Parts: sequence; C-alpha cells; structure tokens
Amino acid sequence: MTTIRQRRVGKGTDVAEDQPLEEKNVKPDGKTVSGHTGGKLWNILSITVGGIFAISLGLLTSVYVATLHENDLWFSNIKEVEREISFRTECGLYYSYYKQMIQAASIQQGLHGLVYDNKTESVRTINILERMNVYQEVFLSILYRILPIQQYLEPVYFYIYTLFGLQAVYVIALYVTSWLLSGTWLSGLLAACWYITNRVDTTRVEFTIPLRENWALPFFAVQIAAITYLLRTHLQPIQEKLTLMTVFIATFLFSLTWQFNQFMMLIQALALFILDCFDMLPTAKVVWLYFIQICGLLLVCVLQFFNSMILGSLLISFNASVLIARTIQKNLKKGGLLNRLGKLILHVLLVLCLTLLINKFIKKILNLESDEHIFKFLKAKFGFGATRDFDANLYLCEEAFGLLPLNTFSRLSNTLLFCVYVFVLFLMTVAAVIVAFRNLSGSNQVQFMEKMEECTITLKPDAAYNLIHTVLFGCLALSTMRMKYLWTSHMCVFASFGLCSTEVWKLTLKCVHLYTSQRTRVIKYFVPIITLLYISYKFWPGIMDELSELREFYDPDTVELMNWIKSNTPNTAVFAGSMQLLAGVKLCTGRTLTNHPHYEDKHLRERTKQIYQIYAKTSPEDVYRILRSFGTDYVILEDSICYERRHSRGCRLRDLLDVANGHIMDGLGENEPDLKPSLYPRFCEEIKKNLPSYTVHFTRVFQNKTFHVYKLAKHK
Repeated sequence: MTTIRQRRVGKGTDVAEDQPLEEKNVKPDGKTVSGHTGGKLWNILSITVGGIFAISLGLLTSVYVATLHENDLWFSNIKEVEREISFRTECGLYYSYYKQMIQAASIQQGLHGLVYDNKTESVRTINILERMNVYQEVFLSILYRILPIQQYLEPVYFYIYTLFGLQAVYVIALYVTSWLLSGTWLSGLLAACWYITNRVDTTRVEFTIPLRENWALPFFAVQIAAITYLLRTHLQPIQEKLTLMTVFIATFLFSLTWQFNQFMMLIQALALFILDCFDMLPTAKVVWLYFIQICGLLLVCVLQFFNSMILGSLLISFNASVLIARTIQKNLKKGGLLNRLGKLILHVLLVLCLTLLINKFIKKILNLESDEHIFKFLKAKFGFGATRDFDANLYLCEEAFGLLPLNTFSRLSNTLLFCVYVFVLFLMTVAAVIVAFRNLSGSNQVQFMEKMEECTITLKPDAAYNLIHTVLFGCLALSTMRMKYLWTSHMCVFASFGLCSTEVWKLTLKCVHLYTSQRTRVIKYFVPIITLLYISYKFWPGIMDELSELREFYDPDTVELMNWIKSNTPNTAVFAGSMQLLAGVKLCTGRTLTNHPHYEDKHLRERTKQIYQIYAKTSPEDVYRILRSFGTDYVILEDSICYERRHSRGCRLRDLLDVANGHIMDGLGENEPDLKPSLYPRFCEEIKKNLPSYTVHFTRVFQNKTFHVYKLAKHK
C-alpha cells in the first residue's frame, strides 16, 4: 500500500454603527472622521492595506500547501507512474479524464470520448459529463492545449498548481467575509492566520488534490462573502445587481464542481428559511437567493445532460415549496406573538409537506434511485433501524462518515480558535434569540424591551446569516467528519469577526457594567492583536519545521503492478478489483474497468457488490460467472482487503459481504441469530491454494507482497 517514508536524499435587524464601509465619514473600524476628504482618504488607505494583506496571505497559503505537497512526496523527482499513484482512490479517477483529454488527438475527440465512454464501466457506454462533475478537468485540459505553455509546464503541474491557486481564492474569500462582518481588515487577517495554523482541520488539499471539494469550497467561500455583502443595508442598485451576479456565478461554479452541491445548498436554504421566518433578513433578497440556487442548479443540470439526480434533489423541491407557501400565506409576518407563532408552525408544516410531495412526484416521474443509498445511510446512521444493506454499511464503517472525533476540538483549542468561537457563538445566539422574540412579539413587547435601553440588542442581517450558517454546518460536521472542512473554515471567519466586532464587545462589557465606547474600541483592536502575536509565537516555529521536513513517495508494490499491467496486458483488457485500486489502474494504464469509486449510480453499486464477491465466501464457479458477465479478463486481489485489520470485526469489507449474503462472520464475536455458515470458503484465500476447482477458471499471472493478479479462462 502507499506510504510516505523519510527522504533518503536531498426589521428585526438594526444597522450597527460600524457596518457600512461605503458610508461617508465612517472608517471601516467605526470611527467618525472629521471631514469628508479625510474619511475618503482613510477608507482608500484602509482598503488598500487590507487588500494587500488579503492577497499576500492568499498567495502565501498557496505556496505553503504546494511546498508541503512537494516535501511529502518529492513530487518533482518521482516517476510519472508514482505521481499518478499518489492521486489516491477517486482522485485518480477524476485526474484520468484530464489526462485523457490532454492525450486525445483533438479537443473534439476528447469530448467525444467522455460523452461516449466505454472504458470506465465495461460492457456499458456511459456519459462521463452527465455522470460525474468533471467539467473542471475538461476546462483545464482545453486551457492547457491552447496556451503556449507545453514546453515550460507539464500537464500534471498545470493541474495541481491550479488547485493550489484556488486555495488563494479560498483564503481571500474568508478574509473578505470576516472583514465585511466586523468592519476591520484586522479580522480578516486573524481569520486567514487561523485557517493556516489549523490546516489539518481546515483543508486536505495537499494530499487529496483532485478531490471535488477542493475545487468547490473556494467558490462556496466566494458565494458566502457575496451573500454577506448583499445582506448589508444601504446598497446602491448597481451594487446590489453586481453582488447578485457574483452570488449566481459562485453558486453555479460550486454546483458544477461537486456532486454533493445540492445537500450543501439545501442547508444554506434552510438557514435562509429560518431567518426569514423570524423576520431577520430582507424578504426580497431571500427570494432572490432562492431563485439563484434553483437557476444555478438547473443550469448545471443542463450542462450535465439533464442529470436526473439534480432534478430530483431536495433543494429544488424545498425552494419551490417555500416560494409556493409564501404565495399561499401572504400575511405570515403580521399579528401578535401567538398569532405569528401559529402561522409560523403552519408555514413550516406546509413547506415540509410540499417538499416531500414535490420530491416524491419528481422521483416517481423520473424513476430516480441514484441517491437512495444516501438516505439508507442517513436512516441507519441516526438510529432509525439497523440495516444489512451493503452500500449503507460501507459508508457507516468509514471513519470519514462517522462522528467528528473529540481530538479535533483539542487541536482547534490549541490555537484559541475553538475557545473564541464558542464565546462568540454563545453571545450571538443569545442576541439572535432576543431579536427573534422581539420580531415575533409585536409592538407591545418591543416597547417594553426598549424601556431598558442598556439591554437593547441589535443583530445585522449579514451577522444573522453567518450565525445560522455556522450553526447548521457545525451540526453537519459533528455528525459527519468528512464535512468538517465546511465548518472549520467558516469557524475561522466567525470567531475572528466576533473578536473584532463592536457589537460583541459592547454586549459583553454591558453585561459586566464596564461599557464605554472608548473602552470598546480599544478592546476590539487590542485582543485580536494579542491573539495574532500568540499564534505567531506558538506556531511559527512548527510551521518552519514542517516546511523543512523532507519525505519521499514510496509504494513499490503498486508501481510494480502498474508497470506489469502496461507491459503484459493488451490495451483492451478488462480489470476487476476494489474500487480504489481500479481508479489507479485506469489512470496509470488506461485499461478498462468493471467498477470505480464514483458511487452515485444504482447500477454501479449493484455491480460493485457483485464483483466484491471475490472477497466473500462464494464458490469459484459463481465468482467466475459474475466476473465474465462484466467482460472481465483479469482480477486483482489485495491482501490488505482479504486479511484486513484496519477496521474492527463487523466493519471489515469481508464482514459486510458476509452479513449481506446471510453468512456468519469470521473470528470471535457475536453473530445475528439468522446468519448461517457458508457452504464455501472465502474465495480470496482459497484461490491461492491452486486447487483444481479454481485453476480451471483462474490462472495466476502476477503476484508480489500486496497484489495477486489472476487471468480468467475463456470457456466456450
């Protein structure tokens, strides 16, 4: 298996006093300037300095992750096959389409090969552009072909440098979001520094470069920054139109580059829905955002040849339901507290029922089953009954889809990020609850609360949105570790905003009866600067040590396997094996596969379960019949799967297959009472004994310490 070794050589919302950057005579940090000219000069100077810091930190982050990648793998020195093997699992599959487009005789032939692909799934022609989110690979390959850079830059470097460059966009977007929320670029500086020092928990781009989220999240961050700006008050019409256009473009690019886009935007739509119900956002802007989400997703649907999974997404059903419900309930935001609460409950129920009905209707019309494995997984994960479903258990047993480990919080606390985040989250949540209650209560309660002037609390629309955003994505991250990168990056934004926010410190000081405007201004700059100095002092030496540590890619068994396949098998040969390994086989050798890691297709999931019988207790005749039905010429068996120890009993691949087949699992431990012993031994173990019942169908043609390759006999 792949390892890294030490290198041997070389309304309810009030506008806060410091919000509008564009207002006359107001600094970004909230100070009133004594003259119009002085105010404009200060704004220009502040924006210039803040912009320079933003761009510099973005570029430094790109260089940082690129250097880590080079130092970990010695990427510039290893062979091409080793570089390609370093793109693990589905990353290798995605990169293979970029390579395929580069090597095609022309752009037209390359596109034709993707639209009519018969090498990704044997005995089946599929449309890669419809099935997978690989338009970014298509765009990059075309760009590489038309730009005069072939003599100076290898295709692989053009690809990875683009991904590392997107990290600069990501960091700049986080920086700008925090700056917009707090009114000072010091907040953006702190957000960027937290993102870098918490790199282990904020990104994994340096070792999973082609992963879809590494393409998508920078655009998602840009979208959040644009929404934050859109929700500010006093925008000019031209500013609002340009911001809406930015939101649409970012939403479209985010949706185009990641297959999980609909689920992330559904959470975003829920955030908008919650805030709109409590009258904490401008209604017109919320409606615009609903339409932008729908239009962006439908445009992607068209580009993906009317992908049915997009049409049947919960996001489209939910947004359509909200817009319909708003039309039905026109007086939703009028009346007293009890009246509003009653209307609100009915509104929520109406939206929920309409969403389920519309989604059920669309899926019935389209006969859509591509995403059923996700709902099976969610049902089992949250305790709505045990399941023996192979696909659901495959997800449940993966650490990435488990709960967020507790040690994540200790790492985030070491940089003070989590501590500050909890403090800001608590204060902002209290403020949001009070504002929501005030909005629902009506005039009598408002007058009552305004009698206590020192307790009057405001919450800007942009801050309210980012609050609900971080809460909902925090819940997602806590339940599914793989999604933590959506939360932790925004955590940097939210915590830095709170630490530099006039409102947060004003509320805090009022609670302890120490509030003065001068004291608030001093604290909002002093505390962030002290935090930055602490982070620099504690983590700068570690970052320098990390950058000086040199390692080397080392996976001789996989390299030997790929070289053997290229040298000893015909170009038309069909290979079966594990999803993860076959992605590398396609990238490194160009051979045809029986299955692959892109799991969002029911037919492929059923095919994968059948092929995985090579690791189950199945007769050699049945395995041979299954493999030949998919046109298999060679099957690759991996000792790391056959004798797996990475997972505990019950989560090993062979255990999942045994349970799905109704067989008792290996080893000591309990089994469900209706499971029975298998009539056959485990195929991957028994085939190595060279018994006649196996050799009549399978001939071993290659082996090393990790892999065993068998050629299938072609019986008449």
